[in-house]
Amino acid sequence: MEQPFLLHMFDPGKNVSPFDINMAYDAGWDAVTPYTHVEQEDVTDLVQDAIFSRPPKLGARTGIFVGGRDATLAKDMVERAWSARVPPFEVSVMVDPSGAFTTAAALIATVESRLKRDHDVGLEGRRVVVMGGTGPVGTTAAVLAAQDGASAVLVGHRDPAKVEKICRELGERHGVSLEPGDGSSEEKKQGLLQGAEVVLNCAAAGVQILSGKQLAAADRLLVAADVNAVPPPGLEGVDVQDDGKPLQGSASGAVGIGALTVGQLKSRVEHNLLERMRSSEEAVYLHYDQALEEARRLGT
Repeated sequence: MEQPFLLHMFDPGKNVSPFDINMAYDAGWDAVTPYTHVEQEDVTDLVQDAIFSRPPKLGARTGIFVGGRDATLAKDMVERAWSARVPPFEVSVMVDPSGAFTTAAALIATVESRLKRDHDVGLEGRRVVVMGGTGPVGTTAAVLAAQDGASAVLVGHRDPAKVEKICRELGERHGVSLEPGDGSSEEKKQGLLQGAEVVLNCAAAGVQILSGKQLAAADRLLVAADVNAVPPPGLEGVDVQDDGKPLQGSASGAVGIGALTVGQLKSRVEHNLLERMRSSEEAVYLHYDQALEEARRLGT
C-alpha cells in the first residue's frame, strides 16, 4: 500500500484554524494532525520526531505547517522547523499565520495587477497607506509593498508608540523602511490620505475605517482595497465583490477592490502552495515570498 501524505500543523494558540485544515485536505493531504500551544522551543523535537519516524524516501510525503496569529513568531517557528532537518531526513515546511501571508500576497498582487491595467505602473514609487496596519495581514502587506519599492505607511489607530516600534522592528528584520502613521482621529486619517496613491484596509472586520467622503477627497488616490468582508465595509463605498469599480465622487478617478476579490485569490494561493508542498519530490520552504509569486502568477 502506498504510504500516506502526512501534514503536521503547529499553532502556538489554543486552536488550529479549521480553514487551514480544510484547505490541506482539499489540497490532497491524506491526514492532517493539529498541535496546539506549541512553543518555539518545542519545534525542533516535533519536527525530528516526524522525520525520523519515516525513511528518507518518505520525506516528501511529510509536511509541517505553522499557523498562529503572530506573524513574527510564526516566521521564527518555521525557520526553526526548516533548520531541524537532518539530511537525508527532509521535510517541507509552510507558514501562514491566520492566513496573513497568503492574504497579504493576494492583496498586493491584486493591487499591482489593477495599477498595471489602469495606469501601466507598479507599486514602485507609489505611496501606499496601510490602515489597520499593526495586525499580521497589515504588517505583511506593508513589508511586501516596501520590498516592491513602494513608500509604505503603517497606520495604527490607538497607540502611536506601538506603531513606531513595529515599524522599527520590521525594518530591521526585513531590510525595509516603513513610515509610522497615526490614525487615531478622523482628521489624522484624512491627513494620511494626502498624497496616498494606494490605500489598503487591513483593520479588524466589521469596522469602518474610512468614509466615502474621505476617500473621495484623496486627490492622488488610484486604488483602494479592503480585506474586510464583514459589514460594514472597512472602506465605505467598496463592495466585497468590487474589482476595479470606480469610487463614487473620487477626485482622482480611484477604483475599489473588495474583500471577496482578494479572498478568492488568497484561497487559490493557499491551496496551490499546500498542493506544491505535498507534490514536490524535494523539500520546499514556503512563506510570503512564494505566496506573492503564486498570487502574481494566478492574477495575471
